[in-house]
Parts: sequence; C-alpha cells; structure tokens
Amino acid sequence: MTNKDLSELTDQELLAQAKEMKSAAIMHAVIIGFLMGIVIYSVATNSWGFLTLIPLYLAFRVFHKPENNKRHEAVKELIKERKLS
Repeated sequence: MTNKDLSELTDQELLAQAKEMKSAAIMHAVIIGFLMGIVIYSVATNSWGFLTLIPLYLAFRVFHKPENNKRHEAVKELIKERKLS
C-alpha cells in the first residue's frame, strides 16, 4: 500500500494495521535476539568464523527493509493526524 492507500483506510483498519506492525516488530526483535544469541554462543565456545557471520547476515538482510520503516512511519503519522491514540 502506498501513502494514498493508507489515507483511504478507515480508523479501525488503520489501528489494525498499526497493531499488526507492532506485533511484527516484536517478532522481528525476538528472532534477531535469537540470532544474536547464536553468535554470542558461537564466539564464546569457539572463535569468529564464517558460520558465526551467517546469523549476523540473516538478521540484517531479512529484517532490514527501509520500505517497511517508511510505511510504519506513515501509519504513525496518520494515527497522529486523526488523533486516534
């Protein structure tokens, strides 16, 4: 959805979208924490190596999507504009 599509959403749909984004952000944080735990365990037991860098790469590539950040900010802005929170 573009910003125009977001502005056409009803208040309930916009709040549902914000709730969905919040739960997705929490899930991403849990998965990134798990991957960082793997890296810390790997470093503590062995040393730095190629297999240690794989979870770091996955954490960055899978969850670093600038378009999602822009969309999240647009949803926050619309909620603030409509004075829903």
